[in-house]
Amino acid sequence: MKCRVCREKAVIDLPRHNASFCPACFDSYLMDQVWKAIDEFEMFGKNDRILVAVSGGKDSLALWDILNRLGYRTTGFHLDLGIGGYSGESLEKTRAFALRYGLTLHVESLVQEVGASVANIAELTNRPPCSACGVSKRHLFNRAAQKLECQVVATGHNLDDEASRLLGNILHWQDGYLEKQNPALPDEGGLVRKVKPLNRLTEKEMAAYAFLKGINYVVHECPMSVNAKQLFYKKIMNQVEQESPGTKQAFYFGFLDRRSRFYPEKAEEAPAYLCRECQTPSYTEVCTFCRIRLKVARSEQNQDTTA
Repeated sequence: MKCRVCREKAVIDLPRHNASFCPACFDSYLMDQVWKAIDEFEMFGKNDRILVAVSGGKDSLALWDILNRLGYRTTGFHLDLGIGGYSGESLEKTRAFALRYGLTLHVESLVQEVGASVANIAELTNRPPCSACGVSKRHLFNRAAQKLECQVVATGHNLDDEASRLLGNILHWQDGYLEKQNPALPDEGGLVRKVKPLNRLTEKEMAAYAFLKGINYVVHECPMSVNAKQLFYKKIMNQVEQESPGTKQAFYFGFLDRRSRFYPEKAEEAPAYLCRECQTPSYTEVCTFCRIRLKVARSEQNQDTTA
């Protein structure tokens, strides 16, 4: 197997591009794909400070590495979700990565912020664990970006993540989610801009990058996501991709090309309230995150009363 660019020995085969690459040419290809995503969707500029949400997995750590190699100003943010040994390992690998490259890392704990872990929150609120996690992350990522004076929050969502999410949203015609499925969401309603610079790259490509760069990451999936529909949709997309390489890319970017036709751009209605608990813009008097936090607090009070 020869590299398509230089004809040296290839180390990775990418059927969706009908191409194989040696380590050096694969690195150039991958960096170019990230740069194209940043440029095409006007994600951020050289003067922006970027908060990189790092979980300890391959995608977020690789993204942090790539953005620094491209010369962007970054700060890492890790949220300890309180999921036993999994969270402990995630934090350990994130800290080791930051130390290795001399990068700034800010760490917060969900248990300290809310008083409960993801599993406890899911049980108390009757939400699936991934939903409870998502609400908490959105709030705390945004708060951290504002506190650390970052203009952008960047996450490691890749093409596989976005294509499977799109499939789920279309199967259930989740118009609210489809309308906002975009690799760059603007800074509106008091929310910091959110971007996904890896949206042109697959999970396989990111794993290859992490391996070639010697990035030590958490390999296994989050134990809270075992029954997540997202993994089921990923499995379906992988089966289709195996039979017809390039389908994920065509499906996802085909939607983005047609998105404005189905969901015309419109001014986002500004939140009517400032959350009376945390003072962040909210569409209700108390934001979703604070409702969760208050529910946890009431549960603890009830336990103390009955003890």
